[in-house]
Amino acid sequence: MGLRRGEWQRSRRAYRFLVLANDSDESLAFFFAHCSPNERAEDGESKNANEAEPPLNSCYRIGVISDTHGLLRPEALPVLRGSDHIIHAGDVGSAEILEELVRIAPLTAIRGNIDKEPWARTLPETEVVEVGGLSIYVLHNLEQLDLKPEAAGLAAVIYGHSHVPKVETRNGVLYFNPGSAGPRRFKLPVSVGQLIVEDGSVRGEIVAISD
Repeated sequence: MGLRRGEWQRSRRAYRFLVLANDSDESLAFFFAHCSPNERAEDGESKNANEAEPPLNSCYRIGVISDTHGLLRPEALPVLRGSDHIIHAGDVGSAEILEELVRIAPLTAIRGNIDKEPWARTLPETEVVEVGGLSIYVLHNLEQLDLKPEAAGLAAVIYGHSHVPKVETRNGVLYFNPGSAGPRRFKLPVSVGQLIVEDGSVRGEIVAISD
């Protein structure tokens, strides 16, 4: 199903990408936040974004990708498929990458330091994603974090920029860098990440996608 028209629009801490199919007059709404696949109607029409989420003991899988720099490797796609949500932590490099990711799952994307083209102006520098009753903070460069996540009630901080995959917990908060999924930098690994939100907690894992 091809894209005919896309439109970014701001809506209260959430981004939506409206996709119109070129083989149908129906509008398919892929919500960037607060919407998992089991909340979408089977006939292709999205449900009201204000409807209640599934019970908090549900399990959510969030695909995390960063620093694509204009390259979405095909090896990343099988890891991301089946996600309830995808987070791109910046340095996207191309609007086409976002269009491809939003075909897989609802997408939250932020702007990295290389994202200076007109298409990227609507992307925020930071975002909060709420999944399963938990708040997840997304920014590109961890050095620019200007708040205390534990005081803000955040369960996790997602970031990129360094191209170095990292999973660590500090003061009860998960800090997660999926690494770079784009062009290889020096001898650093090429990777994406996954977050599992279940029973009020979140854990992360790194998935290498290239030797």
